[in-house]
Amino acid sequence: MASYIARRKFLATLLGGAAAAWPLGARAQPDRMRRIGVLMGFADDAEGQARVKGLQQGLQELGWIEGRNVRIDYRWTGGDATRVRTYVAELVKLSPDVIVAHTPPVIAAVRQASSSIPIVFAAVIDPVAHGFIDNLARPGGNLTGTTNIEFSLIGKMLEMLKEVAPGIVRAAVMFGTNPQYLVYLHSFGTVPPTLAVELSAAAVRDAGEIEAAMSELGRKPGAGLVVPPDAFTIIHHAMIIELAARYRLPAVYAYRSFVAEGGLMSYGPDVYDIFRRTASYVDRILKGARPADLPVEAPVKFEFVINLKTAKALGLDVPEKLVALADEVIE
Repeated sequence: MASYIARRKFLATLLGGAAAAWPLGARAQPDRMRRIGVLMGFADDAEGQARVKGLQQGLQELGWIEGRNVRIDYRWTGGDATRVRTYVAELVKLSPDVIVAHTPPVIAAVRQASSSIPIVFAAVIDPVAHGFIDNLARPGGNLTGTTNIEFSLIGKMLEMLKEVAPGIVRAAVMFGTNPQYLVYLHSFGTVPPTLAVELSAAAVRDAGEIEAAMSELGRKPGAGLVVPPDAFTIIHHAMIIELAARYRLPAVYAYRSFVAEGGLMSYGPDVYDIFRRTASYVDRILKGARPADLPVEAPVKFEFVINLKTAKALGLDVPEKLVALADEVIE
């Protein structure tokens, strides 16, 4: 019995000493309340809340509970540049342990405001081209996070649209805040000859340009629309969906929410999952990791949704094989 007690004391002493030598990231979460700033590029609506709920779930899965061991300060910019500047200043003044930033204009503003606060970007397109990080494997600086597109996605979206609307001979890629799409279209945007579709860019900066671009496209026979991930088009999604119906344009979108509100079809990354996985960066940074050392992650889950009611209104017959492949069919 005495030898058993002695062994227990020895192990306790040994483990206690080892724990003291463990790095911060390997220890249990600290007792003190930590603070996270979340700056969203969207309005506080269903689209924005879907993303925030993914982040909240991811944090909860990792043991970060609001009000218990973490405080989260949310700001919603709705794509307004004045709000971006105001809210960036507010959050930086709060000195949070980490800031989660969403959409390129928001990320750029936060990055300019602080080079010391760790910044986790969520669902950003091509962070290297934006100049946010050095490279995906070793970001450098005080930023890291998740992306939401591989540019090959555009070709896949067009291919699926052609399956539903085989009469398409031309299609425009609509975007507002991500000029990288122009680089893609000019350098890598060759469409497989079997599709026989002419691909062009529809860069838009305001509602008037959206109206003009879609009106022009609607006057061309055999026209279709591709709307990849982009903060500007998401903010104006209701207008785009309505105009696509008015001009009878078969359109494929990156996000399910477009289809739920009357769009024809969507194929793209699961943004809820992206934001849920973004929480793992916050977790590691709160435990002592440096953003510079955390590789950027690409999407791993994609979803395909079809609205059969919209297809019928456009006079389109959706092939059974696509219906079978869909993650969700809206009737």
